[in-house]
Amino acid sequence: MNQSPNYRDGADSAPAEDELGDVEGGGPEGQAEWRRDRVGAAQHGARLDKMLVAMAPEFSRSHLQGLIERGHVRIDAKPATIASRRLRAGQSVEVELVPTAESLAFRPEPVPIHVVYEDDDLLVVDKPAGLVVHPAAGNWSGTLLNGLLARTPASAMLARAGIVHRLDKDTSGLMVVGKTLPAVTALVRAIAAREVRREYLALAHGTLTAGVRTVEAPIGRDPSSRIRMAVVASGRPARTDIESLANARGCCAVRCTLHTGRTHQIRVHMASIGHPLVADAVYGGKPTLGMTRQALHAYRLGLLHPISGRPLEFRAPLPPDLAAAWIQVLPAGEPA
Repeated sequence: MNQSPNYRDGADSAPAEDELGDVEGGGPEGQAEWRRDRVGAAQHGARLDKMLVAMAPEFSRSHLQGLIERGHVRIDAKPATIASRRLRAGQSVEVELVPTAESLAFRPEPVPIHVVYEDDDLLVVDKPAGLVVHPAAGNWSGTLLNGLLARTPASAMLARAGIVHRLDKDTSGLMVVGKTLPAVTALVRAIAAREVRREYLALAHGTLTAGVRTVEAPIGRDPSSRIRMAVVASGRPARTDIESLANARGCCAVRCTLHTGRTHQIRVHMASIGHPLVADAVYGGKPTLGMTRQALHAYRLGLLHPISGRPLEFRAPLPPDLAAAWIQVLPAGEPA
C-alpha cells in the first residue's frame, strides 16, 4: 500500500508535515520467514541485535530486538533472548521475521461505517466516539481505515485509503474521504487552502461571555508530555473562532470554527483560555453532565465537490451522550 504523507489526527486536522515510515513486512504478503547466517571472523564479538540488522536491514533495530525478546531468534538451534549477547565466529544465527504490527494493520475488516453521503468520488461519514480513524500504536485494527478497505477494496490503491483528515478517537462527527486519486488530491489541497468549512459543537468548563472570540496561537508538541499538544512559540500557526451559545451548571456550550487544522486544535485552544472541554482529561477537563469522553462533535462540514465543484454541506446531529449533556446547558437544543 502507498505510504504517502500522513494526515494527523486531531479533533481538527488538516495535512501535517510528518510522514510515517514504510510498512515493514516479513515476507510475501506479510508472512513470517526464517533467515539464517553464520557468524564470520569480522563479526566475532558483535552484539546479536547488530548481527540481525545486517541480516534483515529492512526492519528497524527496535523491532528486531523485540523478536529476540519474544523468542524468535536462535543461536546454534537454541533460543537466544538477550539482544546484547556477544557472538562467536562460527555460530549459526536464525531469526524468524514475524511481520510488524504496522504491516498487518492495513487489512480489510468489517468495521461498521455510518455513511452520510456517497458518490463516485467521495463519501462523508459520521464517525462515532470511540472509533480510531487510522491504525497506530495501541490500535492496529478495528479502525475506520480498516472498514474503508473492506467497504471499498479499490481504496487500497490510495494513501490512507482516501482519508484526508482525522478526528480524535473520542471525538464524534463528520469526516470526508476521497475515493479516487483526483478527489483525494483536490480535497487535500482544499483543506490546506482553508476552503473546507468545519464547525464543531462542544461543552467546556466555566462561563463565556456572549459573542465570538478568536484564538490565534501557535500549536506544537508539549515539551513536557508526548501525548499532549500545547500553545508554544515554536508551534505551527493555528486559529479557532469560538462562539459562546449558552452558560449553565458551571459549563458553557460553544460553536468552534476552524481556520487551520492542527492536532487537538480546539482542545488546546479552549484549554489555553481557561475553558478545557468537559471530560477532556488530557487537557484538564473533568467528567460532568454525564459525559465521560471529551465533549466535542464535528457537526457541520461544508466544501466544494472536488471534481464537479458543486457546493456540498452536511450536518450530523449530536450523538446521544453529548445530546443529553447539551440540553442541560442549552435546553433549546442544537444551533441552526
